Order: sequence, then structure tokens, then C-alpha cells
Amino acid sequence: MSNRKVVLYIGISLDGYIATKDDSLEWLLTTQGSGDNGFGEFYDTVETIIMGRRTYDWIMEQENGRFPYIGKECYVYTTQTINDTEHVKFTSQHPDDLIAGLKKEGKKIWIVGGSQIIDLVRKKNLIDEYILSIAPVILGEGIPLFCEGEKEDLVFDKARTFGQFLEVSYHTSK
Repeated sequence: MSNRKVVLYIGISLDGYIATKDDSLEWLLTTQGSGDNGFGEFYDTVETIIMGRRTYDWIMEQENGRFPYIGKECYVYTTQTINDTEHVKFTSQHPDDLIAGLKKEGKKIWIVGGSQIIDLVRKKNLIDEYILSIAPVILGEGIPLFCEGEKEDLVFDKARTFGQFLEVSYHTSK
């Protein structure tokens, strides 16, 4: 395997949720940031995107059917048989196999979300870096970033702020 990194880059509430129970991100979108909150800088390091089907459907609804990641290789996990589009490959291939095949030379692999795909990939120790943008919001309930699982020790890399957001970066010790 190469040094190609698998990165979870995601916004979360202070209490660890990635969305409300009804899939709303309004709390994230109304938090005062700075510029694009570092997204453009990160996005330029990405070649491949992996996301779950619910996340894909939510993004497509928010973008009025326009795929926002044109020019990136994109895989969407689903248990249904769906024909690939010009920009997206739909897959039910196990994350171990998919990521092993993608670990050739290239830029980063971005795990977008949601919690089910994050859980699958994390439980297989496939995430190399965690970049979390924490919003100063306590939701009290919602869709958690992490499901229950094994303890994983991470190594702190850096922290920086973008307006009200605190971005923290960690890498695995593997």
C-alpha cells in the first residue's frame, strides 16, 4: 500500500453530532465561520470521495440535483442496485476491498459521511486522519459522529480556528 491517506473531514456539534434527528445541518450552516473554513485548502488535497447513500441523497437535494464534486472520483455505498452516473460509482463492495484498491498513489481519500459509513470504515481501522470542525452548538440529540465501538487512540496534529469553528486534526498511530 502507498502512503495515500484516508481522511474523515466533517463538521460536528460540540456534543458530537453530525446532524439533527431529521438530518438538518442548519445549525452548522448558521454558525459564523471565516471564509470557507478551510474547506478549499482541504478539498485541493482530495482525489477520491466516499460517502453513504443517505448523505449522497441529502447533498443532491441541497444542490438541486447538481453533483458538487465534479472532477473527483466518487463512490457511494448502497445496498440497492443503482446505475452509476457520469460522476458517481454506486457500490456495495466491502470498505476493506474498496479502499485497498484505491490505496494506489494519489491524493487523499475523503470519507464524507454519514455515520453508518464512518462506523464501517473506522471499525476496520481504515481512517488515517481525522479533521473535525467543531461548531459551538450543543444539539442534545441527533445523529452521532461515532457509533459504539472499540477504543482508538489518536495523535494530535494541530488546531486552528475559523470564526466560531474550532478545527482539530488527529492521525492514527498505526
